[in-house]
Amino acid sequence: MFIKKEIDLGHGKIITIETGKMAKQADGAVVVTMKDTMVLATVVSSKTPPSPNQDFFPLQVEYREKYSAAGKFPGGFFKREGRPSEKEILSARLIDRALRPLFPDGYYQETQIIISVISSDTINDADVLGGIAASAAIMVSDIPFANPMSEVRVGRINGLFVVNPDINELAQSDMDICIGGTEDTICMLEGEMKEISEVEMLDAIKFGHNAIKKICALQRELATEVAKPKRPFSPTVAPDELVNFVEEHCSAELKALAYTPLAKEERAEKTKAIYTQTIRKTLTHFTDRVGPDQIEADPSSALCMNEHIIEECIHSVEKKVMRHMILDDSKRLDGRTLEQVRPISIELGLIPRAHGSALFTRGETQALVTLTLGTKKDAQSVDTLTDDKDKRFMLHYNFPPFSVGETGRVGGTGRREIGHGNLAERAIKMVMPSEQEFPYTVRLVSDILESNGSSSMASVCGGTLAAMDGGIPLKKPVSGIAMGLIKEGERYAVLSDILGNEDHLGDMDFKVAGTRDGITACQMDIKIDGLDYHILETALEQARRGRLHILDVMAEAIPESRKDIGKYAPRLTTIQIPVDAIGMVIGKGGETIRSITEETGAEINIDDDGTVTIACSSPEATKAAVETIKTLVSKPEVGTVYMGKVRDIRDELGAFVEFLPKTDGLVHISEISKQRIAKVSDVLKVGDRIKVKLIDVRKDPRTGKTKFALSMKALLETEEQSAETNGAAARPERD
Repeated sequence: MFIKKEIDLGHGKIITIETGKMAKQADGAVVVTMKDTMVLATVVSSKTPPSPNQDFFPLQVEYREKYSAAGKFPGGFFKREGRPSEKEILSARLIDRALRPLFPDGYYQETQIIISVISSDTINDADVLGGIAASAAIMVSDIPFANPMSEVRVGRINGLFVVNPDINELAQSDMDICIGGTEDTICMLEGEMKEISEVEMLDAIKFGHNAIKKICALQRELATEVAKPKRPFSPTVAPDELVNFVEEHCSAELKALAYTPLAKEERAEKTKAIYTQTIRKTLTHFTDRVGPDQIEADPSSALCMNEHIIEECIHSVEKKVMRHMILDDSKRLDGRTLEQVRPISIELGLIPRAHGSALFTRGETQALVTLTLGTKKDAQSVDTLTDDKDKRFMLHYNFPPFSVGETGRVGGTGRREIGHGNLAERAIKMVMPSEQEFPYTVRLVSDILESNGSSSMASVCGGTLAAMDGGIPLKKPVSGIAMGLIKEGERYAVLSDILGNEDHLGDMDFKVAGTRDGITACQMDIKIDGLDYHILETALEQARRGRLHILDVMAEAIPESRKDIGKYAPRLTTIQIPVDAIGMVIGKGGETIRSITEETGAEINIDDDGTVTIACSSPEATKAAVETIKTLVSKPEVGTVYMGKVRDIRDELGAFVEFLPKTDGLVHISEISKQRIAKVSDVLKVGDRIKVKLIDVRKDPRTGKTKFALSMKALLETEEQSAETNGAAARPERD
């Protein structure tokens, strides 16, 4: 049965949702369209019951952009899409983070959502459409899923909010925020902004949520018409007697541990000991009391002897103890107050060969960030459906297993690393100087050496410090902080600079980065329903105070960017040449520009507008390259000295020398030396590079061609005169 629904979000943003035409063997399939951009989302969830010991939801979200959707071929040697690009991974994360908390607790069936961009108009990004399509596909399936989720992008142009702006509108916008939510609440947020205020951020979220409510209502209409019955699902629930026994035997110890400030590793060891002891007591207790007859009469009683179920019960007690400690006593695991930021230490310039470096430590989270400056050739080539510009600024984030005291596979970059690096990159990107002000390609690498909460925000702070240490003239310094939330009923507490446990056991992870004047990037994940705007307002204001505190500490370490770039960084010099002279500098097949590079060691890039960028670590080599290029594009002037190349020799006449590209002149045999020369070939040979002086320019009356007379002898005379002058100045006066 084919069903199609449509909604107009204003300003020509019409979204259609249809099902029943494509991918009918999937549990659910939906096509979402806006303008000429279309995405197909499919969902399949296994009907095989999960293992009783499984404690996680194996949800896989894949987002793929087909180049054929825009009538393009994939770039590179292989003309077929391969592994997902960074853009595809980031889009998949946006959808995954919004959907995952909405599945019912205890639903552990293996589930796969695949979003394919099947048509692209190249100006409307399909990522938020993919979120809508994924949710709608689940809604029309038999998978248990009560609340539809929708995603929108919010921009602001000339003070007016715009829903789902295209790339041309985003170029004029001072914000780019992706918001995911249900009819009742916001569950995901990520974006970049040009130093907007907390009030403006809240207004943008409210604006986006209004659009989300309308799209969610449309999904409900679609699901109602499809009317597919939901598959039966009953989560595994621990028996009350097990819950009570576990709480009775570990609550006091876990509470005492929670109220004792400890380092991360020490707390983990003591917590593990309590778990081990409680599991042993529980198994001993119920093994003696639950026999085969009781299990046969009540199969759920077997759960009392399942170690995994027992662990879950202990974890619930641990979560309850920590949350009540924060709500009742405003006390945290490490002894801090709710708003207190952990101690910060900063060390700059500790990596000698890097172009800038910083070691940023906040509590038990530590980031080593290094800066590398390069030329335009080092820029990253980007080829997506909506963007093909070179990327001049990159921040790469690495999270090795030793940073949390674990072993693990070290392989390719994970989705989490790509996501965290992208967030930190967006935060700093907003304060980077323009290409005209600072024509370098910039790469920051953040290696997380220790982690106990918010390593991405440590990367923002460390990245800013490394950039300033390397002499990048940032518009303003940027810092970041992660906020948490504990909410029980109407009671709540907002936490600043959260620990790993506070993130894991809490209800919100809200990362905010910005300058003293406003927010530049944010990311939020909510695990609960019913988050009201008052809580968001409190979190944003508390984050602002924390951000300013961190900026104060950073300013003590380095108040402003260094005046010069790093010792080993390439020096860039920019000159302008006429556009019609570009070919002259490049030469036939790049011959001229290659020869300049070989002679000077400088790297030379030429833009279409005639801007020449010369990169070299040696000032002398840079100067030589600049002089050579200026000479190449200059017009021949009498009295100017040139470095030329002997092209032809006429023994009785002289040597023809190319002193400018495609411009030859004659060094007459009498102008080669002060001594008489019988044959030119006795002194010069073809290919010699010689210095010559232009002594005459005249037109041949017969052919009309301009002829250039060059001289080597004139240079010798000039050198002798200079030597005589210096010698006379050095002689003492006589009486």
